[in-house]
Amino acid sequence: MKDLVTVLKVVLYNKSFMWLLFLVNLLGTIYGYYWYESQLSITEPKFYLFVPDSPTASLFFTIALLGWLLKSNWKLIEVLALITLVKYGLWAVVMNLWTFVETGYLGWMGWMLVASHFAMALQAILYMPFYKFSWIHILIASIWTLHNDVIDYVFDQMPTYRSLSSFSNQIGYFTFWLSIACILIAIVNYQKRSKLIS
Repeated sequence: MKDLVTVLKVVLYNKSFMWLLFLVNLLGTIYGYYWYESQLSITEPKFYLFVPDSPTASLFFTIALLGWLLKSNWKLIEVLALITLVKYGLWAVVMNLWTFVETGYLGWMGWMLVASHFAMALQAILYMPFYKFSWIHILIASIWTLHNDVIDYVFDQMPTYRSLSSFSNQIGYFTFWLSIACILIAIVNYQKRSKLIS
């Protein structure tokens, strides 16, 4: 098991692999914004920044990857990437599986979304040793994340899942606590790094 972890780290932290991951995330981000085109077309401009949740999360990680490749740590971007990638990655997995339970069907596009969004969350966790953010960055990212929940579930800007429309209150409640859990992941990461330094 220890050998497997070592091999995994060698692959993950290889510069060529990271450039490939950067390209994959960049293309995925572009496609993600295109995916939201129909929702953005009926969205008030003041909410534009808060509607395409998943592609914005992958954009944060794409920028963080670029920073690491350039031997820089853009700390606020890193913590935004960690919190939002895990949050929206897992959120989309749960919503699609919930849709499958409700309808008994999930087409190839739905399963693709399950796989790609799970990969989003996973990559944020796998690159934890690279993060250098501090408490102030966590605080700012937490405000962003929770504010986004307010925009989604108070101002009705959440992504639409027609088969789950009757569960909007439950989804909002789940999303809030998912946000808290992801913020806690960032806090634990910071605390572990602080102990190593001290």
